[in-house]
Amino acid sequence: MIEFGKILNWTMTDNVLSVEFEKNNMTISVLTDEIINVFVPLWAKEHYSKAVEESDLERVLRKGRSANAVFNSEKSCIELSTAKIKAVICDGGYVDFYDLSGKEISKAYRGERVSRRTIGIFDMELLAAEGHDTTGLLNIQRPVEDVRVVDSDEPIYGLGDKSGFLNKRSYEYENWNTDDPSAHTEQFRSLYKSIPFAICKKPEYAYGLFYDNTFHSYFDLAKENASYMAYSADDGNLDLYFIGGGNIPAVVGNYTLLTGRAPLPQLWTLGYHQCRWGYSNAKDITEVAEKFRELDIPCESVQYDIDYMDGYRVFTWNEKDYGPAGELFEKLRLKGFKPVVIIDPGTKREEGYFMYEEGTKNGYFFRNADDTEDYVNAVWPGDSNYPDFGRKAVRDWWGEHVNSLTDMGVMGIWNDMNEPASFKGPLPEDVIGYDEDRKTTHRELHNVYGHYMSKATYDAMKAHIGKRPLVITRACYSGSQKYTAVWTGDNQSLWSHLQMMIPQLCSLGMCGFPIAGVDIGGFGGDTTPELLCRWIEAAAFSTFFRNHSANGCIRQEPWQFGTEVVDIYRKFVKLHYRFLPYIYDLMHEEQENGLPVMRPLVMHYEDDPVARDLNDEYLVGEKILVAPVVNQGERVRKVYLPEGTWYSLWTGEKHEGRRYFLEEAPLDHMPVYIKAGSVIPVYEEMQYVGEKPLDKLTLITAPGGGSFVHYQDGGEDLSYLEGNYNLYRFSVDENKDLTAELLNEAKTVPQYEKIRVVSI
Repeated sequence: MIEFGKILNWTMTDNVLSVEFEKNNMTISVLTDEIINVFVPLWAKEHYSKAVEESDLERVLRKGRSANAVFNSEKSCIELSTAKIKAVICDGGYVDFYDLSGKEISKAYRGERVSRRTIGIFDMELLAAEGHDTTGLLNIQRPVEDVRVVDSDEPIYGLGDKSGFLNKRSYEYENWNTDDPSAHTEQFRSLYKSIPFAICKKPEYAYGLFYDNTFHSYFDLAKENASYMAYSADDGNLDLYFIGGGNIPAVVGNYTLLTGRAPLPQLWTLGYHQCRWGYSNAKDITEVAEKFRELDIPCESVQYDIDYMDGYRVFTWNEKDYGPAGELFEKLRLKGFKPVVIIDPGTKREEGYFMYEEGTKNGYFFRNADDTEDYVNAVWPGDSNYPDFGRKAVRDWWGEHVNSLTDMGVMGIWNDMNEPASFKGPLPEDVIGYDEDRKTTHRELHNVYGHYMSKATYDAMKAHIGKRPLVITRACYSGSQKYTAVWTGDNQSLWSHLQMMIPQLCSLGMCGFPIAGVDIGGFGGDTTPELLCRWIEAAAFSTFFRNHSANGCIRQEPWQFGTEVVDIYRKFVKLHYRFLPYIYDLMHEEQENGLPVMRPLVMHYEDDPVARDLNDEYLVGEKILVAPVVNQGERVRKVYLPEGTWYSLWTGEKHEGRRYFLEEAPLDHMPVYIKAGSVIPVYEEMQYVGEKPLDKLTLITAPGGGSFVHYQDGGEDLSYLEGNYNLYRFSVDENKDLTAELLNEAKTVPQYEKIRVVSI
């Protein structure tokens, strides 16, 4: 709990308000008219942000800002106003936010924290051992804390891919990247990522709260008490960014303006991927790849899990089982397959192993607390050291070895086990590492270990291959979206995990991660034919589209389950490829507005009471609504459509929104709807990106007439950053007559040879 006392002095320099209290100091910085930073230097005078980099700040400040501060002696408060919002800083260190009409947006809670939870006898000893007050009510206090009033019906979204439902209100979570392979339930407090960003929605205003602190932190979202939400951390500064905007899309746009937006991916990376921990040799990989082509199921890559390494030593190749390095890549490349390989940070301690020798010689590994020797734990190769990715020299060293993989022909890198995972207990918090040149401990670095590993991988690939890198990570922090795609980690072949996919991916999207997916079919456990069918349907519009399963579990390729499953699987993978240009358009749009491809209904229908808690449907952009079947045995789907007129993708049947209805949903059917007035670009069939020139485009139109801006580039290189792309505005009137306007013309990208219009 932070103590402040009364305001003693304050100064306003440019757009930074500095306030001296009796017991602490605070700075309030106006970054834009809707983004205000509240900073209390409890641990260090600097921010040391990993999420908000210098280039991010430069971009934010270009947006413009205005600020004016006055002291209200009657209320002992300083009123700091921008062109959009007002922050009021009062005695006690309380900071409240209002709109310019004086309506409260977010107010600091001024009472004592009082829990609704009484302490049972089995909790007493545990809580006492952790230093908590056990005198009747739970009263956990930490050195960093911010408690804010919430309305009784105020939903709360965000926090990345935490387990559970879309609306996080009445739950509690922790930010401490955790590798826990057990079945994740809604009660899980921490998973693989730490995204300390929450979005709150009042009836007339949406706002965001981003607590930029990499130490172990906690969110109680009106679970402890319905009157407030509480953020706290074990150490670090209070570094709060209040993010206004008024509506959820604007809040997401402002948050991604601050922390960065995902770069445009290569087109093929948005296609279908197959993987299994247990494809143990070249024969396995080849047979799987050839079977996809034989069965006419599109596929971009059969990914290489840890089996391809020599004894699980990172940056090695298992020639015994996979043949000479690069040979298998070339063989499958001729069939359109792109190699994507896993790498883990844990580096085997073994004399003569080049990574161990180089890392030891140069002092590149984490050190024990006494700084006398390198820290040792165990992962797949046995006893291992952990690279200290917080240092640029270590990231550069790691990147050189990443480049050795791309020189072999690798086209994508998958970073795993980077929480970091460990088999001999968690890494102690006092293990020594560095944040650039500053010596610190794992206590600060833990939650950004995966972030730094992803940055090292991305920077190396971008500089070396001259194309847009595909980096995939399991662990990360806010801002990692600038470097990496994500998946939700080791899920299970459970219906509850299929159900959880939709809120997880929507939450990741709201937190700046537009390229995200799950292990389709479930990673652990044994899937069933029905579950696999419903999963490939539900994931058909996801941006990281991969089936992945674990060694020791039932094999999960669709042909393992018979002809019916193969036919359904093929249908929905082909559906994904058909809509690739629309997905790609949304990724281009994300560069401008920060909005994801896969969106919860509440993002665009905030005032709809059904949409705010809807967990089993999602939007693709604003034009497509997807209502997957996520319950075992269900053959009739209860569908909710929000306001507007919608048409079935499959039959063209018209539905008026703001109501529920029933749709027949046999195993091979997933309800999908197109909004009236939509113009949706689609491709012809393909087995993989690059199989044929993408010189023909079809526009699916829904009645009502409308327009759509479509983006087209080379799909691989970085020249789009210099304007080398075609940008079209397609307009279709009530008579299905097409007007095409070229808004930007590429230097080297051919325009479409044929564009046709079809009605839904």
